[in-house]
Amino acid sequence: MNKQSLILVVDDNLQNLKVLGNTLIENGLNPAIAKSGASALAFVKKKLPELILLDVMMPEIDGFEVCKRLKQDIATKDIPIIFLTAKTEIEDIIDGFELGAVDYVTKPFNTKELMTRINTHLELKAARDTIFLQKEELKHANATKDKFFSIISHDLGNLFNTLIGFSSLLTTQNKNLSTAQKEDFLQRMLNASNKGYNLLKNLLEWSRVQTGHIVSKPTALNLQEIVADNIDLSRNHAYSKGIELSSSISETTIVFADRNMLDTVIRNLLSNAIKFTPAGGRVEITSQGKNTEEEIVVSISDTGVGIIPQDIEKLFRIDVSHTTIGTGEEKGTGLGLILCKEFVEKNGGTIWVESEVGKGSQFYIRLPVQQV
Repeated sequence: MNKQSLILVVDDNLQNLKVLGNTLIENGLNPAIAKSGASALAFVKKKLPELILLDVMMPEIDGFEVCKRLKQDIATKDIPIIFLTAKTEIEDIIDGFELGAVDYVTKPFNTKELMTRINTHLELKAARDTIFLQKEELKHANATKDKFFSIISHDLGNLFNTLIGFSSLLTTQNKNLSTAQKEDFLQRMLNASNKGYNLLKNLLEWSRVQTGHIVSKPTALNLQEIVADNIDLSRNHAYSKGIELSSSISETTIVFADRNMLDTVIRNLLSNAIKFTPAGGRVEITSQGKNTEEEIVVSISDTGVGIIPQDIEKLFRIDVSHTTIGTGEEKGTGLGLILCKEFVEKNGGTIWVESEVGKGSQFYIRLPVQQV
C-alpha cells in the first residue's frame, strides 16, 4: 500500500473535515477535502483518489446520490467508498452497500477502527489493481503468441509454397517452359524471397522487443540519409507498379533516435504506402518542424486506396487481426505497423494516421530532435 495514498473526505461539517484530515495526515495518508457532494463530483473529474470517505447527510446532493453517480461512471466506479455518517438505521446501511460502498462507519467513530478499515480497503484496491494489470499483461502476451504463430503457420507457409511450387516447375518442366514463362517464375520467386526476408527481419526484431532483448540506443541521425537509403531499397517495387517516389527531407534535418529502429519504421511505412497505391500513383516523404524546435514530424503520404475510419483504430493493435490485400495483390501480416508503433514509442515519439478512402493516407511520426 502506498502511504501517500490520496483520500477524498466529503463532509459539509468543517469540524469533521478538520478532524478527519488531521487523522489521515497523522497516519501517513494524503487527504483532500470536499465540502459538498457537488464539490466531490467536480474533484474526481480532475484527479482520482485512492479512496473516498463520504458523509451521507449533506444538502442538495446527499452521499447516497454521490455514490450512485460515481458508480455509474466508468472512470470512478472502482474507487472504494466508505460511508462515514451518523445514520445508524439498518435500512440506511443496506442502502449504502447496495449502491456499491465497500464499508459503512458510524459517527462518532473510533480512530483506530476507522484507520484499520481504510488501510484494509486500500490494500484490497492495490491487490485488485495488481490483478487487473496482470490480466492485461497476460492478454497482451496471448495476443502476441497468437499473432506470432499465425504469421509462422500462414504467411511463411504461403511464401514457401510459392518458392517450392515454382522451383519444382523449373526443375521438372524446364524443357517444356518458354523463356517468358521461366522469367515470370523466377521473378515470382524473387518477389517471394524478398517478402520472406522482410517478414523474417520484422519477426526477429519484434520477438526481441517482446522478450526485452532489444533496447533503444538513440543518437543524432541525419533523416535525409535514412530516407534516401530506404527509397533506394523500395525503388524496384515502386517501379514495377509505376509509382513515383519522392522526398523533400532537407539534408540538415536531424532526429534523435535509434538508427536500426528508425530504419525499420521508415522501411515498413514506405513499403505499406507502395503496397496500397495503384499504378501511376505517388508516394512522398516530407518533414515539418525545424531543428531549433524540440520535435520533427515526418510524413509518409500516398495517393492510394485509403483506409475506412473503423479500420484505422485496428492498425496498431496486436489483439486485433487486420490485414488488407494491396493494389498489386500484395499480401501482408499487419505486423509491420505494430512494430512501427513499438519502435517509435521506444524512441520517445508518437505515430498516427489520417486517411480518406479513395484519396490516400498519411502516416505521421513525431520524433525528438535532441536527447530528452
